[in-house]
Amino acid sequence: MAGGICVTLLLLLSVVPTGSRKSWRRRGQQLVPNSRERTEGGGESFPLDFTAVEGNMDNFMTQIKNLAQSLYPCSAQRLDEEMKLHLLSNHSITCNDGSPAGYYLKESKGSRRWLVFLEGGWYCISRENCDLRYDTMRRLMSSKGWPATKKASGILSTQPEENPHWWNANMVFIPYCSSDVWSGASPKSEKSDYAFMGSLIIQEVVRELLGKGLDTAKVLLLAGSSAGGTGVLLNVDLVAEQLEELGYTGIQVRGLSDSGWFLDNQQYRRTDCTDIMTCAPTEAIQRGIRYWNGLVPERCKQQFKEGEEWNCFFGYKIYPTLRSPVFVVQWLFDEAQLTVDNVHLSGQPVQENQWNYIQNLGRELRSTLKDVGASFAPACLSHEVITRSHWTEVQVRGTSLPRALHCWDRSLQENNKNSKTPLKGCPYHLMDSCPWPQCNPTCPSIRDHFTGQEMSVVQFLMHLGFDVQKMASQQGMEPSKLLGVLSS
Repeated sequence: MAGGICVTLLLLLSVVPTGSRKSWRRRGQQLVPNSRERTEGGGESFPLDFTAVEGNMDNFMTQIKNLAQSLYPCSAQRLDEEMKLHLLSNHSITCNDGSPAGYYLKESKGSRRWLVFLEGGWYCISRENCDLRYDTMRRLMSSKGWPATKKASGILSTQPEENPHWWNANMVFIPYCSSDVWSGASPKSEKSDYAFMGSLIIQEVVRELLGKGLDTAKVLLLAGSSAGGTGVLLNVDLVAEQLEELGYTGIQVRGLSDSGWFLDNQQYRRTDCTDIMTCAPTEAIQRGIRYWNGLVPERCKQQFKEGEEWNCFFGYKIYPTLRSPVFVVQWLFDEAQLTVDNVHLSGQPVQENQWNYIQNLGRELRSTLKDVGASFAPACLSHEVITRSHWTEVQVRGTSLPRALHCWDRSLQENNKNSKTPLKGCPYHLMDSCPWPQCNPTCPSIRDHFTGQEMSVVQFLMHLGFDVQKMASQQGMEPSKLLGVLSS
């Protein structure tokens, strides 16, 4: 009997995310099934409609999973949370050093939603700094040391309390081992000691996944952070086109770009392009795209003169050319952007012109996102978020990132039904308007580089040389009131 309960509840869990609004209707306060659907095992189960429990979804999902596990006397078989490594069977698609590329997969048999995540990790743009990268960060250039399994967090987590909307999707993590912002199409050769095949790796992983259930998918969300976030912008339409050409026109391809929306602005302090971390973004990408034989989508390429395809690596330039829906997550004060702009926030307090540069960076970034339909841009100093366990905690105007993504998902479903009614109380275009780093009280905490101690917002701004009197005057309030606002 207990085993039967286990199986029934696991079948229930396996169909939770289908979100079939037709499957449930209200009778008073009860949820009543309208129709039955058959699971893959041949038994009957009822898909749950998220909208029926909209107000308390997180708690509802947690209770269901806790119930399933508490009734699991087969407790040694706790729900498997690990992703398993699969090296590509096509060994001609490789990492930088010629070892086979691959991916980690956690299947969810009852779900028709797939989340494919592109890892980040900078890049290299010459033989010299690729050699250095190979010596110091080999796992980003070779698959030889990859572990057999991987446990993920954030939007890749299988825990509904950590990942309330995507926890039961099929999860795919593609390790970054091409060092080319997921754009290269060059095999290793006698002329080049390294392969750069990032774009081809994505295409080959998608091709293999079609044999593992992706062929019946409703949604494929291509997500990525940092260089992976830029990789999403460069590849989301290519993946959509690939699936269309293979005949899978029913799969909705979408993008989620986290911390990959960089600006091609003037550096705070100009430096020569010797260190990859402080090379001006435009110069680095121009060198890189030639070295990698990088690919960009044709629609973006046509917007620029021959030889200027590098512009497509910058979000605000490629975004208007994309056909696939894309959600952009970007810190207004991204640490990687500040690094390449040569703004360093450790050591001595910043000078006034540096402080002005930081504030202007936030304004510029905000302006590039104003026409992006789906975005989440907190005024925080950080980098990457969607695979962090704390990704549910940051809010913009009272809305968390998982909630905003859920609202975006619902809006796309409504659009597919040709509904013109906007979703009330379900925003997905969210940007902070306050003007300095960490002015959002839900930002991830900052630690002092030297002591390791967590810093309050006031301590952090004082560390930056923040002038309380001057800023209070600009905001038209008393200094004590401004400090009170910041402290809260």
